[in-house]
Amino acid sequence: MPTHLLTRRSHKPRPALPLMEGIALEQARVHEACGPARHSFALWLAAAAQAAAPGSVLWLSAAQGGPRLNPGGMAEFASPARFLFVQAARTEDLLWSMEEALRSGAAPLVVAELAEPPAMTPVRRLHLAAEAGGRFGPAPLGLLLTPGTGGAQGIESRWHLAPAHAPRPGGSPPPARDRPGFPGCWTLQRLRARTLPPRSWQITRTGAGSPLQAAPLPPGACGPAAARLPAALAQPPSPLAAPARP
Repeated sequence: MPTHLLTRRSHKPRPALPLMEGIALEQARVHEACGPARHSFALWLAAAAQAAAPGSVLWLSAAQGGPRLNPGGMAEFASPARFLFVQAARTEDLLWSMEEALRSGAAPLVVAELAEPPAMTPVRRLHLAAEAGGRFGPAPLGLLLTPGTGGAQGIESRWHLAPAHAPRPGGSPPPARDRPGFPGCWTLQRLRARTLPPRSWQITRTGAGSPLQAAPLPPGACGPAAARLPAALAQPPSPLAAPARP
C-alpha cells in the first residue's frame, strides 16, 4: 500500500521566465512549441531569456533540416549576436547535445528543432539535466520545436502558435512598410501543462519595437492558422530583400 510522508518544508514554486503579461514558462524544465509560427515563439522566448540573464541562446537543429534562421528576421525579436547554432547528424546526437547543454547551465535557453516529438525517456533525461543546470546559478530552460500539433511525452507544457493576421482585399501582399516589424497578430494556445488548464490568447504587436500584448480569448475560441513560415525562416533572395512575415 503506498504511503505519503508529510514534511514541514515549504513547497516553493519554481522560478519562471516571463514571456509577456500573464504568460510565463517554468525554468529548470523542458517545454514544447508547435504550430506554423513555433519559431517565432522560440524567438520571443529567446528575447525574454536574453533580457533576464547573461549568456547565449543555444539553438540545435539537424544537419539536413529545413530553412535556417535569417539574422535579418531574428533581429525583430532578439539579438542574433547572442545565439550559438549547432547542427547534429542524428536525432540522438541532437538530444544528447541538448541534455549536456542544460546540465552545464551555461545557456539560459536551449532550443532543439526536431522532425518528430521525442519519447518519454529522453524528455525525462532533459528535465533532470535542466534541474542540475540550476545548482550554481539561474536554472536554464529547454524548448523543443516539433511539427504539427506536437506530442512530446512528459513535457512541462505544450504551446501552439499560429499567425492570425487579417488578409488583405484580393489577397494582395502587404505593402513594404508592413513588413517586417509592423503590426502583427497571432493566436497562442497552451494545449497542456502540468499545473495549469488549456488556454488561448490573441497576441498583437502594434509596431516596430513595440512590446507584445496578450489578450485572453474565451474558451473554445481560436483564430485562423495560416501555414506559413515565420519571418526569421524566410531566406531573402538578396541581402537587400526584407524577409517575409507570417
